Amino acid sequence: MKIKLISVGKIKEKFYREAISEFEKRLTRYCKLEIVEVADEKTPDNASDKEEEIIKSKEAEKISKHIKDGTYIVALCIEGKQLSSEEFASTISKLGNEGKSDITFIIGGSLGIHDSIKNKANLKLSFSKMTFPHQMFKVVLLEQIYRSFRITANEPYHK
Repeated sequence: MKIKLISVGKIKEKFYREAISEFEKRLTRYCKLEIVEVADEKTPDNASDKEEEIIKSKEAEKISKHIKDGTYIVALCIEGKQLSSEEFASTISKLGNEGKSDITFIIGGSLGIHDSIKNKANLKLSFSKMTFPHQMFKVVLLEQIYRSFRITANEPYHK
């Protein structure tokens, strides 16, 4: 299985980079993982709705350049469907069984994901109604992907 994670913004904090690296290493046993970071657009304080829309649109253009034709797209957004870890594992396993072994996860910037990307998504997924920093969320997503492979393989890890 090939999994691509496209996110807006660079990871600056060492502890997040170390956590991401650890899950990259763990996931090599289960999938081919590619992580792509696109530059975020600077958001001025008190940006208008129109300015925010332009910023999300520019970020969407950068994201789109890395979406391969035929990939199954999962957009991480607050209004998406919430799944348990077991349901998430089942979803990934089912995709593989259906021959959809190329999955792209997308994490937006501080303003979220532009509708043009959400509209391309095969699945809109939410981990919570809460908002998370994208750096932290990247770690959480990678952990859940790792957990899903462990659940599917009936390997100890999931509690």
